[in-house]
Amino acid sequence: MLFERLTVDGRVVHYAAAGDEHAPQTLVLIHGFPLGVRMWEPQLTRLGLLLNEPAAASRWRLLAPSLPGYDGSDSVAQPSMDDYASHVLAFLDHQGVATAVVAGLSMGGYVAFALLRQAARRVTGLVLADTRSGVDSEQGRAGRHRMIEMVTAGGARAAADDLIPKLVGPTTMGTRPDVIAALRQMIEAQPPAAIVDSTRAMLARQDAGPLLPSLRLPALVLVGEEDTMTPPEESERISAALPGATLVRVPRAGHMSNMENSEPFNDAVRGFLQRIAG
Repeated sequence: MLFERLTVDGRVVHYAAAGDEHAPQTLVLIHGFPLGVRMWEPQLTRLGLLLNEPAAASRWRLLAPSLPGYDGSDSVAQPSMDDYASHVLAFLDHQGVATAVVAGLSMGGYVAFALLRQAARRVTGLVLADTRSGVDSEQGRAGRHRMIEMVTAGGARAAADDLIPKLVGPTTMGTRPDVIAALRQMIEAQPPAAIVDSTRAMLARQDAGPLLPSLRLPALVLVGEEDTMTPPEESERISAALPGATLVRVPRAGHMSNMENSEPFNDAVRGFLQRIAG
């Protein structure tokens, strides 16, 4: 997958794109922790084609910006979910995108919530995958602090060693060595500073629970049936709080549902976008 590069507000931003660059509709894909944009390859390739095939009711452009520090993008001085959301908004401004459907997986969901707090009028639809609306539990916070210590001492490889068994479900662990290898490569390619920065940003994030009932926009909530990091019960709570949201469980998938079983994931997103486009 090839990255494109641009300069936004004096900072380098790498991103990937797919679909029709002149399409009237835009889907923005916000990556999870600590993976970078390559995690969206099953969507940027297959879903991008499906959304722009001759029989498609509406054309879509897919944009996947790297968050600060990831994939060679410049970092920000004081990383926070709000800073990451501002980064995405500035990227969209540079691309000439006034409104978009926003999709975020895991940490990408946290960024999507911050983006909605800043500029809800610019979000025409929301896709949340394998994420949570609340802040970390005490156990979760302790795990974040351990991650900072591990990465500071052992670099990105330490993050990969710790996270990969948690990121995928037992089906993937037992039958998809290609996914395991891809995840390791993606994580180990990231600068340790970016992993530490985003861990601290997640530690300080706001509770998005109070925001959900106020959102009046089409929403799709996806979760891997085998997800143990953000179990299906978390997605059920989000879906119940979001007016009119649709919940889809992705079979034979854990936390990285978009990679572990991309076909039903893509089918759900495609159907959702077709409904939005009318």
